[in-house]
Amino acid sequence: MRTNAVKAHWAQGKPAINGWLSIGNGFAAEIMAAQGYDSLTVDLQHGVVDYGSAVQMFQAMGASGVMPMARIEQLSPSNVTRALDAGAMGVICPMINSRADAEALVSYSRYAPNGIRSFGPTRAMFSAGPGYCGNAEDELICMAMIETAEAMDNLDAICATPGLDGIYVGPSDLTLALTGRRYRVGFDREEPEMIEAIQTILTAAHRHGIKAGLHTGSAHYACRAVGWGFDFVTAGTDVRLLAEAAGQTVRSVRKAHGA
Repeated sequence: MRTNAVKAHWAQGKPAINGWLSIGNGFAAEIMAAQGYDSLTVDLQHGVVDYGSAVQMFQAMGASGVMPMARIEQLSPSNVTRALDAGAMGVICPMINSRADAEALVSYSRYAPNGIRSFGPTRAMFSAGPGYCGNAEDELICMAMIETAEAMDNLDAICATPGLDGIYVGPSDLTLALTGRRYRVGFDREEPEMIEAIQTILTAAHRHGIKAGLHTGSAHYACRAVGWGFDFVTAGTDVRLLAEAAGQTVRSVRKAHGA
């Protein structure tokens, strides 16, 4: 079976750089995959992506060797199974609020006797290569999103869940959950209380021997997160990169010609 490059980075003590895909298009995914990311995560929760588009996006990543991952829509056996069967080498699950949620997520991602995932890796048996059934549990990544006040209350119990590879911080929802609407919604938090919360999650993950990931909105903040000790950082989304580059181009031309 194909080796998971993200896990290989972790084994060497290196952070993995992840990109985020919300545009349901294979060509857009192919362009992102060619930029040198270690992994790309297809967003099935908030992205404009259906299942057929996700498969095409995974296929488009193949030529670059980038690890295909998926942020599933919500915790359910079918959502986890379909993402993995389509060829995702890892799943990120939103709104994990308790140890029971985390245990369910792990169970859905593993075959019997360690879980309840139904066997039928329709595309994965081709994209991941021979030996998928016997090696999938060693290569696939299972990450739980921490983004609610309830999850913070249950943080240690979640991080101690056997079989969970890591947690992933969703800073926008976490900020809403912990502070209400006192602050703007967004990724790169600067408020002391939010930085403290993010670092608390990081510390808890490492205390329990699992990895910690953070969704960021800029290269600068991604570097900052790596400096804190994060093992997995999302540095750029297709939507934001397209909007920022296009906007900067238009502003530069208008400025130069007074248009």
